[in-house]
This record gives sequence, structure tokens and C-alpha cells, in this order.
Amino acid sequence: MANKYWAPHVTEKLPFDLKITCNLSLHNTVYNVFCLCFSQYLENYLWVNYTPDVSSNAYLMSICCIVNEKFRENVPAWEVFKRKPQHFPYFFNRVLEVLVTEDKPGLSLQEQTVLLLFLDHCFNSLEVDLIREQVQKLVCLPMWTCLIPARLQKELKVPKLKKFWALIKKNYDKMDEKAFEEADEQRTFLSRLIKKFLGVLTSLSPSEVSMEKVHYCERFLELMIDLEAQLPTRRWFNAVLDNSHLVVRCQLSGLTRRENEGHLFCQLLDMLKFYTGFEINDQTGNALTEKEMTNLHYDQITSLQRAAFAHFPELQDFALSNVAAVDTRESLIKHFGPLSPNTLHQVAAYLCLLPELSEGENTTNDSEFLFEMLVSRHERRISQIEQLNQMPLYPTEKIIWDENIVPTEYYSGEGCLALPKLNLQFLTLHDYLLRNFNLFRLESTYEIRQDIEDVVSRMKPWQSEYGGVVFGGWARMAQTILCFSIVEVAKPNIGENWPARVRADFTINLNVRNEIKAEWEGLRKHDVCFLITVQPNLLYGTRFDRRQSLVEQAGLVYVRGCEVQGMLDDKGRVIEDGPEPKPKLKGDTRTFRVWLDPNQYQQDMTNSIQTGAEDPYETFNIIMRRKPKENNFKAVLETIRNLMNTECVVPEWLHDIILGYGNPDSAHYSRMPNQISTLDFNDTFLSVDHLKDSFPGHKVKVTVDDPALQIPPFSIGLLLNNNLVNRGESEYIYPERNWLNTIRFTPTQIEAVRAGMQPGLTMVVGPPGTGKTDVAVQIISNLYHNFPEQRTLIVTHSNQALNQLFEKIMALDIDERHLLRLGHGEEELETEKDFSRYGRVNYVLSRRLELLQEVARLQESLGVSGDVSYTCETAGHFYLYQVMSRWEEYMSKVRPKHGQQVHVQEVASHFPFHKYFSNAPQPVFKGQTYEEDMDIAEGCFRHVKKIFTQLEEFRAFELLRSGLDRSKYLLVKEAKIIAMTCTHAALKRHDLVELGFKYDNILMEEAAQILEIETFIPLLLQNPEDGFSRLKRWIMIGDHHQLPPVIKNMAFQKYSNMEQSLFTRFVRLGVPTVDLDAQGRARASLCNLYNWRYKKLGNLPHVQLQPEFCSPNPGLTFDFQLIDVEDFNGVGETEPNPYFYQNLAEAEYAVALFMYMRLLGYPAEKISILTTYNGQKHLIRDVVNQRCASNPFFGHPSKVTTVDRFQGQQNDYIILSLVRTKAVGHLRDVRRLIVAMSRARLGLYIFARVSLFHNCFELTPVFSQLTARPLQLHIWPQEYYTEVVQV
Repeated sequence: MANKYWAPHVTEKLPFDLKITCNLSLHNTVYNVFCLCFSQYLENYLWVNYTPDVSSNAYLMSICCIVNEKFRENVPAWEVFKRKPQHFPYFFNRVLEVLVTEDKPGLSLQEQTVLLLFLDHCFNSLEVDLIREQVQKLVCLPMWTCLIPARLQKELKVPKLKKFWALIKKNYDKMDEKAFEEADEQRTFLSRLIKKFLGVLTSLSPSEVSMEKVHYCERFLELMIDLEAQLPTRRWFNAVLDNSHLVVRCQLSGLTRRENEGHLFCQLLDMLKFYTGFEINDQTGNALTEKEMTNLHYDQITSLQRAAFAHFPELQDFALSNVAAVDTRESLIKHFGPLSPNTLHQVAAYLCLLPELSEGENTTNDSEFLFEMLVSRHERRISQIEQLNQMPLYPTEKIIWDENIVPTEYYSGEGCLALPKLNLQFLTLHDYLLRNFNLFRLESTYEIRQDIEDVVSRMKPWQSEYGGVVFGGWARMAQTILCFSIVEVAKPNIGENWPARVRADFTINLNVRNEIKAEWEGLRKHDVCFLITVQPNLLYGTRFDRRQSLVEQAGLVYVRGCEVQGMLDDKGRVIEDGPEPKPKLKGDTRTFRVWLDPNQYQQDMTNSIQTGAEDPYETFNIIMRRKPKENNFKAVLETIRNLMNTECVVPEWLHDIILGYGNPDSAHYSRMPNQISTLDFNDTFLSVDHLKDSFPGHKVKVTVDDPALQIPPFSIGLLLNNNLVNRGESEYIYPERNWLNTIRFTPTQIEAVRAGMQPGLTMVVGPPGTGKTDVAVQIISNLYHNFPEQRTLIVTHSNQALNQLFEKIMALDIDERHLLRLGHGEEELETEKDFSRYGRVNYVLSRRLELLQEVARLQESLGVSGDVSYTCETAGHFYLYQVMSRWEEYMSKVRPKHGQQVHVQEVASHFPFHKYFSNAPQPVFKGQTYEEDMDIAEGCFRHVKKIFTQLEEFRAFELLRSGLDRSKYLLVKEAKIIAMTCTHAALKRHDLVELGFKYDNILMEEAAQILEIETFIPLLLQNPEDGFSRLKRWIMIGDHHQLPPVIKNMAFQKYSNMEQSLFTRFVRLGVPTVDLDAQGRARASLCNLYNWRYKKLGNLPHVQLQPEFCSPNPGLTFDFQLIDVEDFNGVGETEPNPYFYQNLAEAEYAVALFMYMRLLGYPAEKISILTTYNGQKHLIRDVVNQRCASNPFFGHPSKVTTVDRFQGQQNDYIILSLVRTKAVGHLRDVRRLIVAMSRARLGLYIFARVSLFHNCFELTPVFSQLTARPLQLHIWPQEYYTEVVQV
């Protein structure tokens, strides 16, 4: 069908036929929709031919289905509508009309569910102008016309709102009949949709539940949650939702009582209830404090009491009681339970919750609804922060295997889930942290579930003949528990109802290999383990069926987390971590002491007492440990929870942007009130010509006329008339300072450096090969020299990136004592120097001795007696009384007095430090001009002064005796540039804040690869000063067009959008970015494969000039080529395990090309083989091992890995296998495509099924270039790598 009507590669197509859309809409299965979406049905057929005349229900359905499919596949969905925007308003209104139509035959409920999902996607795409223009009409102030009159008057008590409402009424009165009707349909749409939903909900049969109706109800609640969770949609809608009493009606519906069919509905309802009562002022958007929430609750109760006292004598006891005595559910039931339905209705009407009953009229609402409406509104609620503090941090079996909360890895994206979403905007900082907390916790839970299922299946628990448990296997990461006992339950802290601490001991037998035994004995303090109870039903020897649930087969009953305190010695004491060697214990039996989660323990004990349930702590029979790198979730969760319990002080200039509100460029340096007018660019510019070229469009005025003095460093000021001024400040410093920068930065890179030096938020988008790291290093260097009193924090996603950045920083003229690298990745730094905390302490101590030796030499040169170089303190006295006095005396002699000139010879003759500077290049003084010699004298004194300044800084290290205290002082006071990974920042936040850690600037590399919450935490590694954050600059450098943070669970990645980094969200919000626009990594032709994705990505001059970029690849006709690979022995892609895709033909072909290149002399280390799937990676490695490993002539390629793993790396020649032959798969994510295309410098050779990939709309810009060349590999076997090939 596509080849006949709309396929892009077909030249002669049949004309548009409306019947085609009708026929295809009848077959909207998931697979069919996927195929239609992939074949460009929407782009090339549906939307280009859409007009109001063809807007049938089938046509609407087809468009909405494909838009939903694009969201499911996480590919851009709205671009096609921007090409023909004039018809979108009509199309959107048609969708709204169909959604609320009841009186005439329309779409089935299943089809309306599709439209509901489409509408939800619209509300979640507010950054798209075309969409926002339509949806904001549905959630603006005029929708309050749906409120009952009394409620409306109550809401309009605010004078400003009353004025707006009068204007709205005036505008509506001026409208003609058609315009009024259209506006009325828009403002009442959501209210009518709620009524329709309530009709569907009440129509559910108690005996047999229609899943079509259940899915409609679930999607509707999802839409309501999303409307409530964003301030622009919530502001006026929350009152309408409250007016409809939707939450109460849902709670009382029959669906909530059905355990299976209503399970997800109940979870979604809990989320909706949470957001309807969220602690925020809907109109102002300000977060409400706990005190303000308490006052609101008291106002509601006292309002009810006043109504009861004045109008309802039967509620006199309630009216006269104090608030605390009547605001519990039990108390409210006691007082309101006996009232008749009419009386309850009258109370509700008095509170403006329901319309008034006319005289003699009976209420149409049943007493259960009326009663629940009053009770739920007035009962005392536990605050959100209290709920959070009572939540156990470790997942239990109830959460781990709940598919609605933690879906399997095979989540298809079809149904909705009870999960929070990370979209553009958040209600408050609490909401922001809470959503991230829940998602981070659930993503960790998913990984824990995988680990548990892995170890339990390996241990093969079976039921023994006597009813106990016997294990038929073993696992490296788990052991059977011999004995488990609770040893301490500490009393609760004041104001809490859970124990302050719960400790337990478990005993295991380590009769295993020595290396495994060492791993168990090496469990460190704070390592997290899991206690598991299995009660299997399978008899001994029964095989586990992988297709069936492991939980049921293995009898997984309980899972509880614990934190290791330590291993016990022979006397039952905890062996503490420390420098002393651990005692050697006899035998194989080991006992460990662990901390349990007090909240979980309290819940378990309460449940056991109240229901008589089994005590889980008497049943554990497996202990599981995890790999340390994957096991830091608890520390991160505690960090987030601690942040929510403290007053989060985000800089005022950042607060609204982080939540997604306000002007997106409000934090740009050009809008900051403290913008700095003059900046010293140090060695950023190589020459004055480079400086002038760096500011195109500006007039550069040089203040020094002599060309000989127009040398770095340059200080630049921006005048009001946009003229740039250079104040040449060339000065003699002893010893002469090295200007180390050799990079001729482009104007865009200069703008990025300039923005990074100014206060505010700087976002730099760095495409592949554009020198992101060099820009980052220059910003750090300039900040260090411009603001020596400020401290800069460097954060990256990976240790590898941090080390690359840090190694470049080490090469700068930054004093070593000011550099500090935190975290375990420090060991991988390619340097003999130790930049860890203790390494820096040792450096400071050795540097102190060197400086004191210099002081001794200076003392000797001045002929001063005594031991002044013994300590920093004595050196300070020597400087004050001997050095400064001589300098002041010298200055009094050589400084001109009353217009008298000083002879140039006197500058040298009176100089007091000749002997000390005898080892400097001679003569020290030139004797030509007075000004030059005075500059030299002052430079020499600066050198002397610097010695004593450093010694004064080192004085604390003499007073502090322990290494720990010295390292803390170094971190808090001495270090000016501190580097760490985002994970280290999240893990160590508490310790850093306790130490009093301070910093002024943050620079984040790889910002687009860092999780949203791990980007946010580094902003808050310090306590506020007088209620304000001292953070002045936030520089984020990244590329949102490349791959995002890794999220293992597809549901969290797609449904919750957890893979969205803060960097990407800021770009979506429209925060200004500096887009680096010149790459120097790859050939210009290779750059064309990915530069279309960026604004103006060009090439640096050397890419067109250097021989390696200009010469063709020896033995290969083209520098890049797409090679079409057909089935091998009738087989294309295979899938031995789910999502483990392999393609033998491509694997063999890729390795054959590698072998050919090696035969021509290409070095193996310059060739990497990449693929898009792990299965293919393993297959290629097998083929390489079989074909090449035994032959030293071939050897191994530099790397055989996946595209995802190779992000951030490069090689000269890349061989790429795309694997898939049935469906495009995850290469449809353009970000993965960009990474794949941008790894090669000189040659890229791609093996793929061309007929599959060249149809994909998202891949068109790349595959149109690739398919323009022959699809068979073209080679020149007579050429060799070492030859110089003539172009």
C-alpha cells in the first residue's frame, strides 16, 4: 500500500483516496500502526492531504494513532503539523468534539481511549507553540463558568480575579453567536469530559467488568493527573475538578473494590488524590509551608463548625469542640453519621460544595457520597514530608513484583502506569524532588529485582521431604542464612513513632573458593544487602520453567533490605574499618551485624500484631549482596530525602527556571544585575588579531597603540555602545608566567568562555569534535585567575570524562595546591602526582618545606640571624619585620617626590634583594628606562610576597596534626578547583555539608548524560549563607542530540521520561544556549552525515587542509559507504533471547572488512567495530576470536562494542553493523544515529538492510546521503596504507 500511495522513494504514486484511510483505520492493531508510522503514512499521506472536508472519524483516528505511536517510540511527533499548521485548529477541535459526543453514533470507547491519550500528549507538549495555542483555551480562567454559582463567588473574592472575570464576561457579550458557541465549547470541554467519564464509571457492571471501560477510566485518570501536575494547566482547572467531586465519586465506585481489574485504577486514583491536595497556592504558584497548610486545615474545620453552630442544632457538640478533637475521620463519622442525606446536602451547600436545595426538594445524592465528601475534605491529613519520612527506603516484595509500578523489561508502552512523569514543569521544589525520588527508587528496584531473580534461580530452592527448604545450586552473590536474630530495637526519637535504630545479626557458612570468601569478608560498612525468604512449592529436582513466574515457583515470600555495620570477631564485637589489619578468624562460619530499616520494621511489627500475620524476621533464609558500583541507591535516596527535609535554597536567579516557569533567558548573563563589565581573558587570545576576529560585529578599540605591547593577557570591557576595549596589561613577573593556551578559539567558543566567566546560567551545546573540553578548561582557568577568592566545583557523569578534563587542567598554570580530585576514579589519572585529599595534604607539607628553604635563603641573603625558617609562623614574623621594612624603605628612596625625577640607576642600586635574585637571568635590571626597571623590581617583590602568602595559607597544616583534619581543611579552605562525579556528589552530600564545604561556581561536563536529580544535587552541596545560596555561576556543557542518561527499565525511560536530563529540559524550555559551530575531528564529508542535526555546524580550517583529511582511505574507494547485506542462508536477524538481536551475515562481513584493512597495513588500534545491539557485539567478538585471534597479523580491533558504550570516544576508522532486518528498532532514536555517525574521523563503513532503513522518516537526512553512493563495497586492493595516495 505504501509503495503505491506514499512511500518516499517511489516516483509515480497513485492519487489520494479517502477510502484508503477508512480501510486502514479498521485494522489499527499495534503492529499495523507501527508499520504505518514507520512507512511515513502520516507525513506523506494523512496530513498533507488533510482538509476539513475529509475530517471523518476514521481520518481523526488514523492521525491520533500514529501520533501516539510516535510518542511510544519516543520520536518527534509534532514536526509534521508545523508544515501545514492552518488546519491544525480545526483538526484539534474535531478531536474535542468526538471525545464528548454522546447523542449520536461516534467512536467506540476503545477508540475514544486513543483520543484521550492523544489529548494527554498535547497537554504534555506545552513547549510547542502550535499545541499550546490550542490547549490553553481549554484550561484558562473562563472555564470557571462551570462552577456552581456559590463556589464561583467564593473563588472570585480576590479583587484581581473579580476584575478579570468582569472583563471576560464583557468580551463574551461582544461575541457573535458562532464565536460564542465555539468559545463556550472550549471553556466547558473538560467539565463535559468529566461528566462523560463519570457516566462510564457508573455504567461498569458489578458482576462482569468491561476491560474496555476500565482502560478508558485509567487513561482518563492519567489525563487528570497530568493536568494537575503542571501549574499552567492546574491553575484554573483544580477548582473545576474539585467542583465535580471526581475523586470522591471514584473512591466510591465499584471499580475500586475489584482487586484485580481495579488495582491500577486505585493506584492512579491515589496519585490524583495526592495532586489535588498538593501543598501549593494554585493562583500564585507559591509552595505552602507546613504552617500554612495547618492554617488552611483549621480554617476549613472552623468554617464547618460555624455553619454547624448557626444552622444545624444537631451538630452543636461538633461546633463547640476544639479542632484537634473533631478533625479525625473517626470523630467526623461519629458526628455526621446520624445525619439525613438532606441535612448533609444542606451542610455541603452552605460550604459552597453543592447547589442549594429549593424548599421541599430532596437531594439526588446518596448519603454515602455526601458523607465521604464532607469527611475527606475536613479530616486531618498527614503532611507530605511526614509521609516521606515514614516511607521505607528499601523495596519490599509488594513493590518489587508489582507490574503497575515496576514493569518488566518488555514494557510495550501500550497501557498507562501508576508512575510519576518528568516533563517540562514541576509544581514546587518538593514536587520536583519527590518525583525524582520515586523514580530513582523504582529504577533501583527494577535492578534489584533482576539481581534477586538471578541469585534465587541459581540457588534452586526446592521443598525437602520434610517440608523445609533445600538448595540445589549456589550463587556467588548470595549465601544461605544459618541463623538470624534481632539484637537491638532502640527507643524512638522524640516526635517519632518508629524505632531510632534496629540492628540484627546473621550467620553464614563461607565454605567457598578463597576469592569469593574474601569478597564476603570484604563487605564494608554501609554496604546494602537483601534478606530474602523463600518457601518453595516445587519438590527436590524439579526444573524451573523460565516462562513461568519465578516468584511462584521459588516461593519468594519476603524481601527486606539491610545495611552492613560490620563483621563480628570471635568476641562478638564489630570489626571496624581502619588502617589496622583485620583479625583472621578461624573456620568458615561468619556473623555480620546489620542495620534494618526502622520504618519497615515498625510497619511489619504493627501488621504482625494487628492481623496475626507471620513475622518476616523469623523466616529469612538467603542473604544477597550486590556489586558496589550498582549499590549506591540508598545513599542517593537518603540524600534526596534529606534535601526535602531541609530548606532547599536554590539561587533566586535559578529557582523558576528549574521548575520550568518564567522567562527562560532570565538567568543569562546579559540579564543578570551583577554582570561584570571588565574581564581578564588571560591567555584565551593568541594575539590581538585573534582578539579582533573573535568578536565579529563589534568594534574593537585597543587602548595601547604600541604593537609591541599588544600581547596577552588581554582585559576586555563591553561598553554601552557595544564597543569592546582592550586594556593591554603586559607586566614582568618573576619568574615569567607561562601562557599555555595554544588553541585559536573560534568566535563561538569565545562567546562560550565569556558567558562562563560572567555570573548566571551558561549552557554550551557541543556537537562532536567541537572542543567542548578545551572550552571548559579555558573557563576554569579564567575563573581561577579572575576570581582567586572563589572556588569552582567540576562535575561530570563518568570518571573517564572527569579524568580527561582534570588532566588538561593540571597542564594549566594553576597552583597544584589548589587542585583536588574526589572519588575513587582518581587512581586512573595518568600522572604520578596524587590529587586525592591525602595526596594533596602530602603535597602541601612538602611544598611548605620547599618554601621554608627559600625563606632560609632569603634570610641568609639579607644577613639576618636566628632560625626564622623553622615554621610558617616564624617566617611570617620575618616577612613583617625584615622583608617589608626593607621594601618600604626601598620604595621611599626610588619613588619620585614633588615632580623630581629619579635616575634609572637608583632603581637597581637601592634594590635590597640583589643577592637573593642572583640565580635569576642576569642582569635583572636592564637600566634603560625607569618604568621598565620599576616593573621588574615590583615583579621580583611579588615573587617574594607570594612565598610568604603561601606559607600563611599552610600555617593551619602545622596546627592540625591528624591526616583527617588536614584533609578536611584542604577541602574546605585550601582547594580552589574541586572535581568529582555526579554520583560521588549524591553519595557524599551529607558529609560535605557537615564539613562546611563552600563553592561559588559549578561546571558540568557531559551534562546531557546526567540524570535530572544527579544534576540538581550538586547545586546544594553547601549550606546557605543568611538564607541565600552563594552560587554565582552554573556552566553546563553537553549535547542533547546525543544519547541521554542510561535507564535500564523501558517503562521509566519512555512512560516517565526519566531519561530526560536537566540539560535537555532546559533546551526544551528555550533557555539560551551557545552552540559550538566548528568541528575539527572528522572529514567534512563525514561531518555532513550528522551536521544537519545542529544549528550551524561547520568545519575548522585544518579539516580541509591537513593531508590526513584530504587523502582518500587506501584500498577503499569511498571515505564512507553503506553496504547492503541480504539474508545469509535465508536468515537475516535472529533473536536467541528477547532483545538479544544478532545478524551473522553482517558480523562476518564486518570482520572480513577489518581483515582486509589489516592486510593493507591499517593499524588495528585505529579500527573499531561498533554495533547497535549487545547480541551482535558478542557475535562479532566470537567471529573475531575465530577468524583473527590466533593470527598475530590480524589481531583484535581497538574495540568491539555497542554504539551506546562508545559515546564520547572516537577512532580513525569505524565499521558499523545495524543488525536489524525486520524492524528499525532503537536506531530510530535519532540521538543514537548521531552518535553512530560521529565516531569516525577518516572512514565509516556501515552494514545494513538498506530496504528497511531508507524508508524511516527520522533517518532520512542520513540515509539519503548514504544511498547516493553505491550499495556494494568498492575497494582498490592494489593500494596499501603506507602509500601516499595522490588526490
